[in-house]
Amino acid sequence: MKINTHLAALAGKSSHFVLSKLGRGSTLPGKIALKFDKNLLQSLARDYEIVVVTGTNGKTLTTALTVGILREAFGPVVTNPSGANMISGIATTFLTAKKNKSGKNIAVLEIDEASLSRICDYIKPSLFVFTNIFRDQMDRYGEIYTTYQMILDAAAKVPEATVLMNGDSPLFNSVTLKNPVRYYGFDTEKGPAQLAHYNTEGILCPNCQHILKYRLNSYANLGDYICQDCGFKRPELDCRLTALKELRHNSSAFVIDGQDYHINIGGLYNIYNALTAVAVAQFFGVEPATIKAGFDKSRAVFGRQETFTIGGKECTLVLIKNPVGATQALEMIKLAPFPFTLSVLLNANYADGIDTSWIWDADFEQILKMDIPHITAGGVRHSEIARRLRVTGYDASRISEVRDLEAVFKGIESQETPHAYILATYTAMLEFRELLASRQVVRKEMD
Repeated sequence: MKINTHLAALAGKSSHFVLSKLGRGSTLPGKIALKFDKNLLQSLARDYEIVVVTGTNGKTLTTALTVGILREAFGPVVTNPSGANMISGIATTFLTAKKNKSGKNIAVLEIDEASLSRICDYIKPSLFVFTNIFRDQMDRYGEIYTTYQMILDAAAKVPEATVLMNGDSPLFNSVTLKNPVRYYGFDTEKGPAQLAHYNTEGILCPNCQHILKYRLNSYANLGDYICQDCGFKRPELDCRLTALKELRHNSSAFVIDGQDYHINIGGLYNIYNALTAVAVAQFFGVEPATIKAGFDKSRAVFGRQETFTIGGKECTLVLIKNPVGATQALEMIKLAPFPFTLSVLLNANYADGIDTSWIWDADFEQILKMDIPHITAGGVRHSEIARRLRVTGYDASRISEVRDLEAVFKGIESQETPHAYILATYTAMLEFRELLASRQVVRKEMD
């Protein structure tokens, strides 16, 4: 190991030690170390079998579910649990990793789509996992085709790595890869081919540009699609979800390749995350019993249906960041069998995407079908989200508008309704968690 690599590792580990005492440190140690040696990752990751999880939605929970299963199978797994998914966060992850002395060294890493190609200059994954591509932070990523090209560029750098991708996404079947490819998807009851909802993106056939139809449309542009003009269709699936047995606000049960599974997390979109984790486990040859044991220990993580109590009220914090994700979050909370207050926190910082026009494509009209006595519109762009909520037709007199998250906290603390949901964009979620941590309501995550 070169002297600058030694110095980089020493600087990174030392800064992590100091920062961890202050409750910080998931990205800064990596930034410091990379100043000494820009190739540090190459050395740190050399002895690991690496799984990379990327895509627009579901990276963090898919990673957590996958790690839970692989830990059951192989012991300690290196990962980045707080979602520090750019190069400095990945560097910190390896700097602080403890190698598995009794088995194989595996790393399961959530990596940002725009950072993936750069990171693959230094690490060589065994498996790329593509969850989905939806419109997200268009000021940063551009259209879905631009985002997909970013991750294709990364996969092309490691052509021997297998690519495991969501077969229900037409985009993932639009380009022939040099890599070995495996697909997973929903294969439940089908019907006659029909058009998707009129507001659905990414439904043009990549061969002839006609509109795709769906024999099964799970949500958004995902499902068993076919072009009735040129014959383009969904590929054969290697891992199939064949039945949805239970769909609740806080848990789900389903069948994958003949096996019953259950997760302690609600929502249809999270069943896709679980299906992805099972497909990864199958790639590693993990038995169903071990997968089930991993799922039994699964819990919502870091703002993804994270639960806690404020003033005796049961609260759930849910990250939203784009139209598809917000719509699916609303579908999930609609399953709650009790009335609840709703807070929607909208920020427009760089990490959120500064363009907030996406809120008009999210199906907030679903709130009219829920038992919600009061809504709080909060965050930096509180006036914009308040306007969006009023346009749904929800009683404007029952919408409060506040910028200060302290006021959101106090409002929940003093409310009469015993349940609350908080939907928050990324930096609003982080700020609200910081407030919760300062009150010792949740554990502080290192940042």
